Parts: sequence; C-alpha cells; structure tokens
Amino acid sequence: MYLTDHIKFRIFIKEDEDGMFVSEVPELSGCISQGDTRELAITNIKDAISGYIASLKKHDEPIPLSIDEKTVEIHV
Repeated sequence: MYLTDHIKFRIFIKEDEDGMFVSEVPELSGCISQGDTRELAITNIKDAISGYIASLKKHDEPIPLSIDEKTVEIHV
C-alpha cells in the first residue's frame, strides 16, 4: 500500500470503570490509548496510530488498508 495524505482507521471508544475513555484500533493489533475525555482519547489514539504506522514503515512491514465504512439504516 502506498500512503497518501490521509488514511482512515475504525476506532472503538468505551468508558472504563474508572471513568477513563479507552480507544483502540481493531486493524492495528495492540494500538490502544486513553484519555480523561472522549475528545482526548481520540487525540491520543491519533498519535498512537501515527507511531504505529511509523514503526511499520521502519521495519518494512505492510500498512493495513484504509477503510471506507458506511452506516445503513433499515426499518424493522
């Protein structure tokens, strides 16, 4: 994969039992961060993703493909 200016990854954010917001990237094994707020958790996971990608590049490992995700709504 060739890196362009932007790459997208899905992140999951959940609040833990201590009130911290934990964020993780399923496509990047072990790429987890946290923050006192949801916004800080997002900022911190972006930094973690950048570091993870830099490490992949440094070790000549493949970078997972960017995602293009859509949400659909259906009537039930």
